[in-house]
Amino acid sequence: MYAASSACAGAVEAAAHGGSLGCETAARHLGIWVLDDTLTHVWLRRDRHHRTAPSPDCDCIRHWDAGPSTSTFALPSVARILLQIYRCRGAEAFFVALESARRRGLLPRRALRWLSGALDRAGRDLVAFSRSDADSGLESLTRLRLRRFGWDVRTQTQVVGTGRVDLLIDGWLIIETDGRENHESAEHRHRDLVRDATSASWGHVTLRFDYAMLLHDWELVERAIIGLMALRP
Repeated sequence: MYAASSACAGAVEAAAHGGSLGCETAARHLGIWVLDDTLTHVWLRRDRHHRTAPSPDCDCIRHWDAGPSTSTFALPSVARILLQIYRCRGAEAFFVALESARRRGLLPRRALRWLSGALDRAGRDLVAFSRSDADSGLESLTRLRLRRFGWDVRTQTQVVGTGRVDLLIDGWLIIETDGRENHESAEHRHRDLVRDATSASWGHVTLRFDYAMLLHDWELVERAIIGLMALRP
């Protein structure tokens, strides 16, 4: 097998197995937001030649689901990628990738219908709950985790005097989800403080969480939200 020097390392690894990128690795390759996962996921077709035994240092995850007769090294469709994520990585990983794909316009109605038909009841419920306007996977993850409380959680909502906010709970509590990019510079910090103070002047309360808190310290995030919601006017 030959590969160009500019070839994606993951794609080369998948091709060495006789397949293509799959699951979250394929989603990341297409610019779809995914949860942290450092392993390489490979999509293999049963009717193609492939390496039956991994090398001792191989830690890739193999997906054997059937698919259309396309090139051995072609990526799965976006709908199939999402189905693989649901089966392999679970509901939360699936949901954030689903909303990201919808936001990017990568999942037309026909593909969404196919995906719904391939999912179980719980998966179809997540599709029905999903939206196409979530600005980041952190927003999607937060909204999904707060669903069980029955609050009215709106994303990318305009708040008077403040502008667009990430999430608004029951028209009162603002949740801002700060991603990986630097929010610690003086300029960003000042802008955030001004926004939060302006929101307070209009009767809103703001909670601001970063990537690490939302992904790795959710219990604290949840307690903070529940505590403030108990005090709402």
